[in-house]
Amino acid sequence: MERLKTAGIATPPDQRLLSTGTNVIPRLRITNSLWVVLVCLAGYAWWMLPVSTRSNTSIELSQSEFTWSKITPSTSLQYHDCFDGFQCARLEVPMDYHRSDGLGQRFAIAITRLPAKVPVTDPRYGGAVLVNPGGPGGSGVAEVLIDGRNLQATMDAEADPSLEPLGDSVRDKYYDVIGFDPRGVNNTTPGFSCFPNIFAQRNWELQVAAEGMLGSADGAFRRNWERSVALNMGCSINLSTPFEDGEEALGEHMNTLPVARDMLEIIERHGEWRENQSIEALRRQDRINGNDQHQEIVAQTKWKRGREKLLYWGRSYGTVLGATFATLFPDRVERAVLDAVVDADKYYFDDGLSAIEDADAIFDRFAQYCDTVGPEQCPFYISGGAPAIKQAYLDLEDALYNASLPVIASPTRGPELVTWSDLKNILRLAMYQPIQGFPPLAQFASELARGDGSGVADMKSSARAPSCPSDQCVQAGPWSAVCQVPGQNEAYASSAVLCTDAVYLQNTDEEDFHRYWKALQEDSSMIADYWASLRMGCVGWDISPKWQLKEPVGGNTSHPLLFVNNILDPVTPLRSAQKMSQRFPGSVVLQQDSEGHSTLAAPSLCVDQAIRKYFQTGELPLTVTVCEADLKPMIGIPTVKRGIRSRSQSDQKPYEMLKAKSRGLPWTRLPL
Repeated sequence: MERLKTAGIATPPDQRLLSTGTNVIPRLRITNSLWVVLVCLAGYAWWMLPVSTRSNTSIELSQSEFTWSKITPSTSLQYHDCFDGFQCARLEVPMDYHRSDGLGQRFAIAITRLPAKVPVTDPRYGGAVLVNPGGPGGSGVAEVLIDGRNLQATMDAEADPSLEPLGDSVRDKYYDVIGFDPRGVNNTTPGFSCFPNIFAQRNWELQVAAEGMLGSADGAFRRNWERSVALNMGCSINLSTPFEDGEEALGEHMNTLPVARDMLEIIERHGEWRENQSIEALRRQDRINGNDQHQEIVAQTKWKRGREKLLYWGRSYGTVLGATFATLFPDRVERAVLDAVVDADKYYFDDGLSAIEDADAIFDRFAQYCDTVGPEQCPFYISGGAPAIKQAYLDLEDALYNASLPVIASPTRGPELVTWSDLKNILRLAMYQPIQGFPPLAQFASELARGDGSGVADMKSSARAPSCPSDQCVQAGPWSAVCQVPGQNEAYASSAVLCTDAVYLQNTDEEDFHRYWKALQEDSSMIADYWASLRMGCVGWDISPKWQLKEPVGGNTSHPLLFVNNILDPVTPLRSAQKMSQRFPGSVVLQQDSEGHSTLAAPSLCVDQAIRKYFQTGELPLTVTVCEADLKPMIGIPTVKRGIRSRSQSDQKPYEMLKAKSRGLPWTRLPL
């Protein structure tokens, strides 16, 4: 249906669409589980570019006495107990690795380690796996704190090392999991802000949310464009201004290549730490049992200076980081799983096909699943099959485009307007994570079609977090370090990385942008506006990185990479994984027959086992391997699996873990 461009409130296309009354029909009772999802969705407003940055990666400290500022940065890994069962360190690295005088500014990289289930002196110790959640600008520290134990359970041998005789399980491997905050992100210092204080940032974000995303109205392009210019010009000036004359500017050293070099430094310093840990353990043992040569342990834990190799698991943008590392240091790869694979040529050089070519097929799956489960499990169900459900949703979008839905105040919030942008943001999140997102999409769409916007209004209200500057910020003055709130610049850091990685984005003019936007709309009617706004997010940037990638990624790595991809992914299509695999000889693409962004969006015991075997033995799956998902959105366990009662007891535990992981996965906030 073509959108109506008239003023006032449009006549609804059918009886299910918006009424002009306010909440005349009582809203369906929302289940407890749906309320949990609603709260998770509350951080969705970031997707109205430029950005709102309430971070769902903020971690409540279980050890309130821990603060990063208590750790003195060091050029070696000096771990301190933090949170609950984790260890933290701040690794000092040069801002400019090519500076030959050894001087200049330095970063203190925030690192969090989930210790392995065995000590480094145990022959079953497999090393430290670095993880990256994507972004750009995602917090690896947060990923380890939120999902580290799930990742560790996937990579580790299944046997409990405390119960297995060492002689029977010497081939089993157990890993540390290490996450780090990249340059300029979260707890890594120095940080940055595009605003003088958090109060100014919140004001900006409230205006952005109120005005609506790209495509939301006739004037939305002009407002979004001018807002991008205002934000990005000031932000890039701040990032390109050196701390002192003659020193480095932060923004010139935040792109992906120096972060890949930071990873090399982390694994080298981990080798040094491993050797030191072993020496200390052997000294303690010698004091008890007398001197021994310990030749095997010494050889196993020895720091291989200049030769330590990477163990890695990266998702989405994390695949760009991993592929970049493998290009720069191909002989330093031991294992690398790259899940939800970005076309690095498209990312760095704008050379490739659209990333959103499969997005609309995922929305079609929503309509199909809704039709399959019927009205009992899909509130948006109507008779007529999947095409009728799809059309009903499109009609709802059109109605909201023409007239927002007014919602009266409640005891917990003020009055609200539910807009087209609100629905599009809920849809985008649902397409990224269908198992979590399709049920609330169906619930909210059903309510909105009946003229009830209170559920969405509650969500919008809970997403807002007004904040006044701290007393320390007031005393220190605007733009000071104490005015920067950890975890609140993630989205702005994402733009800083993207726009300096892909410098061509900084040169986009209005004519180029409209041409690009139109092409995206031909690829996807569902998320083209959102995806186009990412390019708009670089308008006004003016920063050239000191270290740039000049050639396409690729290389003959010391151990082959494992690429993993859903068959239907909204922003990293399977074709990208197949293309990237061709750049790295010996690598394999493992396919998962599911929809969503990354295989973690849908649990698959088959994928879980393949990744474990890769980390345990280095063995890759066959090139033709396609794994089924063990859960489907709204359906649950697929019918073809319901009759199978022969799942082994050893499989049942990881299967239950995967189901829990699919429910507990944090909502994706950053584009990749």
